[in-house]
Amino acid sequence: MPTTKTALDAAKEAVAQELEADGDEYVTVPLAGYDGVTKDVRAVPNTRWRSSALRALNHGDFDGFFAFVLHEDDYELYEELDPTAEGIGNFAEAVVRESGEAMGKSSGPSRSSRSTRRR
Repeated sequence: MPTTKTALDAAKEAVAQELEADGDEYVTVPLAGYDGVTKDVRAVPNTRWRSSALRALNHGDFDGFFAFVLHEDDYELYEELDPTAEGIGNFAEAVVRESGEAMGKSSGPSRSSRSTRRR
């Protein structure tokens, strides 16, 4: 189900306030349009993507997803570029690369340096 404008506005404001409070910066990544034109946009690092943004992406609500993760000044650029699904996938991969941590990947618990087996 597409995200409502009220929910988008509230979520975007919350993300902007969190980034400002935490001192986090946006990452700058390329976004390719349907006609092959590529422009740089600012996005929230993938480690800061809210579950609502991921839900929008998983449900194919690309407008909602980009409203959540793009800097508010770059959203019109996204609409202008009108990227394909491949361009959106490349955008997400670029954000992950620039953010420095893979999506859905956790290092997990580290192994103990000592053996726990009694001798």
